[in-house]
Amino acid sequence: MTGTEQRLSGRVALITGASRGIGAAVAKRYAAEGAKVILTARTVAGLEEVDDDIRAELGQDAQATLVPLDLENFEEIDKLTPAIAGRFGKLDILVGNAGLLGEMTPLVQIEPESWQQIIDINLTANWRLIRALQPLLLASKAGRAMFLTTGVAGGRAYWGGYAISKTALEAMVITWAQEMAETALKVNLINPGAVRTSMRASAYPGEDPMSLPAPEEITDIFVDLADVNCKHSAQLLTP
Repeated sequence: MTGTEQRLSGRVALITGASRGIGAAVAKRYAAEGAKVILTARTVAGLEEVDDDIRAELGQDAQATLVPLDLENFEEIDKLTPAIAGRFGKLDILVGNAGLLGEMTPLVQIEPESWQQIIDINLTANWRLIRALQPLLLASKAGRAMFLTTGVAGGRAYWGGYAISKTALEAMVITWAQEMAETALKVNLINPGAVRTSMRASAYPGEDPMSLPAPEEITDIFVDLADVNCKHSAQLLTP
């Protein structure tokens, strides 16, 4: 995409869990729409592969900023703020995509360490991102933040920590959106539905993945919510 077709030209976007699946697809789409993308994930090789894809598609000048990051390391999340401020001076878009499925088992059979890890990644890490990055998002003339949720939020048998952490995530994001109501920052939730990802395959091992849309097919909503003309706030949306 070039010229007037680029809806995110010059905007700075941070995407978590960007080494594969939906996060990688959003990263590539944002770059194609003209955004300067900051990509985080635990796997350096995965981030480099996404960066290679972006450069192969758009040229060397479109390369991403890669930030290997374990979201369980909360102190490292806090370091994002001075790093982004020093390089870009603001943050226009935050996509909280990273998540962990955890054990699919009765609640009483979840191991305490597994419970803590899923709460840390799906909930607390996103709170730390909000806490750390709100000043940079408010420095943007049109800050946008979006977080991925799921249809099992609200509770579902055997989905344990995943369903519970996503329920809490929804409450947290709506709370933050309401607190930002008098600012230019728009905050929303996205339920992507059934998508061809490794997490979906783990949850539904008998399902034919080719019967599901690829991550690249659902990126329109991420662009719509990142656009400077977006009016949505405190809403749960689907592709």
